This record gives sequence, C-alpha cells and structure tokens, in this order.
Amino acid sequence: MRGSILIAALLLAGSAFAGTPEKLTLNVQNMTCATCPITVKKALEQVPGVSDVKVDFEHKTATVHMDTDKANAWVLTKATMDAGFPSTVRK
Repeated sequence: MRGSILIAALLLAGSAFAGTPEKLTLNVQNMTCATCPITVKKALEQVPGVSDVKVDFEHKTATVHMDTDKANAWVLTKATMDAGFPSTVRK
C-alpha cells in the first residue's frame, strides 16, 4: 500500500512539471505531390516535444500537437524549411 501511494505521488509530481500542450497549425508551401506530406510529417515528428502531426495536402496545412516547454513555432517552421517546405503559423 505504501509503495502504491509513493508511485502515485511521483506520477502526479511528474505531470506538474510537464509543459503546456498546444495545438498549432502551419500553412505549408511547396507541397505539390502525394509524397510531400510524408516528408513534412517526418520532419515535424523529429522535433523534440511534438506528440502528433496531421498534414492536410488539400489545404496545404500541418497541425502539430506539442509540449511548449520543448517546442515552439520557430522550431517547427525551421524543421519544415530545412525539409524544403517553408511554412508559417496559420492565424
């Protein structure tokens, strides 16, 4: 019983230090073929703190779920730019 309480306390303490989750949508340029979204997704998934990426080829967007303590808009747009797909934050 005592061990269970300690584990629960540690789990709660760890979650208190987690960054703020945020969803950010990027407008992505240069996506012209069916493989482009795969490249964009892989580039964004490599960014520390990114937990989920959805790329919409039709609308030329990428929606990213991230931990704001580890990732930010600048790092995300740099990742897509480095992969050959400049992006900006959708307003």
